[in-house]
Amino acid sequence: MEFPAKLQKEPEGGYTVTFPDIPEAITCGESIDDALYHAKDALESAMEFHFEGGRPVPAPSKLKRGQRMIALPPSIAAKVLLLNEMLRLKVRPIELARRMGTTKQEVNRLTNLKHATKIDRIDEALRALGKRLQLDAA
Repeated sequence: MEFPAKLQKEPEGGYTVTFPDIPEAITCGESIDDALYHAKDALESAMEFHFEGGRPVPAPSKLKRGQRMIALPPSIAAKVLLLNEMLRLKVRPIELARRMGTTKQEVNRLTNLKHATKIDRIDEALRALGKRLQLDAA
């Protein structure tokens, strides 16, 4: 899962990075490389706001001229897909736990970005929601 980022050269020097799809993700850097390095952290941090607020993460828009793509780590991208599906179906953690035959605490860990989760378990959760996780190499 990759989101387009807009880099803007600042008059006083350095670059500001914003994400059209994730407006709360804003950062800067002294050089393009530095700004892009910080952009990944800003994007990951913004995901936490969506998770904590129970808000769906918008799908990435298409790359426009002058933008750069910033990728989420696969572990976070998989959790984003799970969160979005739970919200779309209005399935609360307790209900997903029932469908998976597990505890609410485990489902809470599945949707916690700071908790390391095996990708197979996220796939199981998505299957309990009628979906499956698909991976591909690009």
